[in-house]
Amino acid sequence: MSELTTIARPYAKAAFDLAVEKSELDQWSEMLTFAAEVARNETIEDFLGGMHSAEKLTEIFLSVCGEQLNEYGQNLIKVMAENGRLKALPDVCAQFMVLRHDYEKQVDVDVVSAVALDEAQLDAIASKLEARLERKVKLNCSVDETLVAGVVIRAGDLVIDNSVSGRMRRLSDALQS
Repeated sequence: MSELTTIARPYAKAAFDLAVEKSELDQWSEMLTFAAEVARNETIEDFLGGMHSAEKLTEIFLSVCGEQLNEYGQNLIKVMAENGRLKALPDVCAQFMVLRHDYEKQVDVDVVSAVALDEAQLDAIASKLEARLERKVKLNCSVDETLVAGVVIRAGDLVIDNSVSGRMRRLSDALQS
């Protein structure tokens, strides 16, 4: 998959630069998300793996996408089809989102807690993370009862494990060493 990421990076960068230039970040995010889902479709994925001409691939892909893509989005699909890169569309979308979050100084944070957190707790977590990371924070919350108590926070490479199970694991490791 790292090969697809390498292939996707220049396409994502070109789409991102155009989206910023035209002030269409939201529209491009929607178009790329839709195109990535189409590329992930099992039938389309099998079709992309076959021996078809670039024109046929473009025609089929654009007929499925319909009005979801503007003229620039359609051009991206044509160029990627000509270069045999349509399988990389999900990675293009992911790279585009990374560029967008970096541009908007936003980070997605996964918060896993033992019990559902209330608004005050979420606001406190968000404000402390915004100060620490110097970015806008978007919380993605979930509940995992196996944590016993506490929370585990993941923001990119940063992991803050303040759960009882995490503390028990660290205590066990310390005692064994």
